[in-house]
Amino acid sequence: MNTSEKIISLQEAVMKIPDGAHIALGGFTSQRHPMAFVYEMIRQKKKNLHLYGHSPGGDWDILIGAGCVKRVELAYEADEAFGTIGPCFRRAIENNKIEWEDYSNFSMVLRFTAGALGLPFLPAKTMFGSDMLVKEGINKNIRQKDDRIASKKFHVMECPFTKEKILLLPAINVDFCILHVQKVGSDGTVRIYGQSYADIQEALCAKKVIVTCEEILEPEDLRANPEQNQIPFFRINHIIHIPYGAHPYSCFRYYDYDPEQLNIYHKKAETIEGIKEYLDEFIYGVKDHQEYLEKVGGRKKIQKLVADFDIGYAANLKRRF
Repeated sequence: MNTSEKIISLQEAVMKIPDGAHIALGGFTSQRHPMAFVYEMIRQKKKNLHLYGHSPGGDWDILIGAGCVKRVELAYEADEAFGTIGPCFRRAIENNKIEWEDYSNFSMVLRFTAGALGLPFLPAKTMFGSDMLVKEGINKNIRQKDDRIASKKFHVMECPFTKEKILLLPAINVDFCILHVQKVGSDGTVRIYGQSYADIQEALCAKKVIVTCEEILEPEDLRANPEQNQIPFFRINHIIHIPYGAHPYSCFRYYDYDPEQLNIYHKKAETIEGIKEYLDEFIYGVKDHQEYLEKVGGRKKIQKLVADFDIGYAANLKRRF
């Protein structure tokens, strides 16, 4: 695939995601989620998605609230100070609307790492002493019907060297990884400022990687400082230029999270009627991400969120509403 073929529109990229896809979304709680992509998946009414994550936030919550998700494997789902757990996620679990399986945070990162390394599993000691080793969320019949799902949640064995008990965690290999990052070369080279979380492992364990970004640069611009680049160009299938594509979440050094919009979301999402109202107003009620940004306050709102490049966030942002 040549450089020009990698750069496509958001709508085109989302059309490549089939119903039932196994997906990892980048970011961490209130930071750097590919929200423009998530919103477009909702507009295109994607169904039966299987999501994998270590610390997702409102990206998962709104997908669940919109009825796009069938199954999840994760450590936890929350927007940090804005909600100890996502309201749509909680409601779906409590009412058996989605299938779910929980791991520790570290074990999910290890599972992504195993997939990234091309290994079937990685050994660990995490989760010993917890009921995560007592309960499985995905039944055997489902596992047998889809070979993309691990044949079992874990395996305990005796270490041949030390005779200790060791936990084997199955690798994750997703169909698609979708990230939002700060800079991408037109060839696909990815540069992430700030913490990368498990984005690199998620990308390397995926069959296809789609990146939305704040800026597209010439490859030479990124090659000047190669040590700052995290994902090589040949692992990226599609690139979408979409500034503020993580809103209402933050993108380190570019903009902060939007506390006003996040509070609106969490209040609305507390009820089924409320999440429907939110979706109708902010997702279905706009045609694209640009209209969405205008809907939430446009240039006036964005200017309040612009980050100080040196410290990475907006120091004077009002964070409580």
